[in-house]
Amino acid sequence: MYKDLLPIGSVVKLVNAERMVMICGRIVVPENKEDIYDYVGCIYPEGIAGDSDMLFFNRDAIEMTCFIGFQDVQELTYRSEVLDDLGELKVVNGEIIPVISDIEVELS
Repeated sequence: MYKDLLPIGSVVKLVNAERMVMICGRIVVPENKEDIYDYVGCIYPEGIAGDSDMLFFNRDAIEMTCFIGFQDVQELTYRSEVLDDLGELKVVNGEIIPVISDIEVELS
């Protein structure tokens, strides 16, 4: 589900956007929200000046990849051992957790 995400530092053009965006996080939830986004980014080249500068978006919002961020052994290992194996996720109490089962079990 999260296979082939772009690395941190990648610069993309989003659909219907005038400015480019640099990816600064992956698999993120905006504060006080319950939606999980593939990416969080900031306007390129200015960067992050405050919380309002953060843009949350999914892969389908990317029109064009302009630059692919740094990829070393750590990035490739993280991608293959963590990101590529992530299944369905959900937000519980502001934290992203894996969905274990579709069946909710009540403990008495």
